[in-house]
Amino acid sequence: MIAEILAIGDELTSGQRLDTNTQWLSQQLETLGIEVLFHTTVGDDLEANIQVFKTALSRANLVIATGGLGPTDDDLTRQALANATSTRLKLDADSLEHIQRRFSMRGREMPPKNQIQAMFPEGSRVIFNPNGTAPGIDLDYSVGMHHSRFIALPGVPAEMKEMWTATVAPSLAGQGTAKKVIRHHVVKCFGVGESHMEALLPDLIKRGREPRVGITVHQATISLRITATGTEAAQCEAAIADTVKQIHAAVGDLVFGEGEEELQDVIVRDLLAQGKKVATVESSTSGLLAFWLGAVDDQRKAFVGGHIQPPSELTTRESVEKAAAAIRQQTGADYGLALGTFCEADSSDDYFVALASADGVESKASGLAGHPEIWGPRMAKQGLDLLRKKLIAKA
Repeated sequence: MIAEILAIGDELTSGQRLDTNTQWLSQQLETLGIEVLFHTTVGDDLEANIQVFKTALSRANLVIATGGLGPTDDDLTRQALANATSTRLKLDADSLEHIQRRFSMRGREMPPKNQIQAMFPEGSRVIFNPNGTAPGIDLDYSVGMHHSRFIALPGVPAEMKEMWTATVAPSLAGQGTAKKVIRHHVVKCFGVGESHMEALLPDLIKRGREPRVGITVHQATISLRITATGTEAAQCEAAIADTVKQIHAAVGDLVFGEGEEELQDVIVRDLLAQGKKVATVESSTSGLLAFWLGAVDDQRKAFVGGHIQPPSELTTRESVEKAAAAIRQQTGADYGLALGTFCEADSSDDYFVALASADGVESKASGLAGHPEIWGPRMAKQGLDLLRKKLIAKA
């Protein structure tokens, strides 16, 4: 079964509001074993909606639409669906009674315009909305040998999710649509660029491989996304576990975590496990490193605090190493981590990251790379990674 998700509204096409409904619905469909191949967003224009609905019905077996079920002139879903399927709108008495009751509960009389919300394309089923005035629409549609099901839900996330869980998801599972199981897993890495990582994993990222492995990069962190498909969850989990082992064998200690873990999560966990503490000093990152660690360790059991120094004081390797040693001594922490000052963007100079411990001080030099927006997060992660590897050696 192939699914398409439609998001309707000028607020989405104009960029004024983020479409989170489509993301959530995609995740729900995957748990049912239904593959989503298309995401479409369309504004509040009747002809545009009709064309989008026709296209979706012609290429997908299941179409889920959110938005456009209100009573105002820019709510066009029911009329567009009727036009796209050559059906007429028909009043549903039970839905009208429910809408009138919703208004009377608030001590108000239903405006005449709201009657449109009780109109449905002929042959469709009503999806009950217990907490709103916009019932959903469930319509089967066939052209020749191609059969589709169109489900329209409100754009209000809370109402949409409740209706999905109570009515839509059970109906899909009951029809035997879950023909396959899909599972995802993410392995997090740091320390090389995307192209270098790809070169380390030539066999794992080949097209057509099962499970699939994709590479994404965000603020210098590389995520290896594993997607396994099978007839049973255990089959998928076993395939993922084998792929994770292959990734570890190929890239070694570039792997720092899995799932939603970030470097700061791993650092705090390892510090707590070893009964150690860290203090930080920064310049160009303006406290970013301290913020990350403090957000994870809000009880300050592993992160004892951080200082921010003027950029002019941490420009050389020697000054950054001294700062790392000084913050360790001042706070009594087991580790002192210092991040230096950015070099000039057009220069060939390096900036420095240093870690002080009972074993002495070690430092790392690096040049600026990538977009300026990632310079700060990249430097902070370089510092965390230096500490991570030290903790691994001490474990």
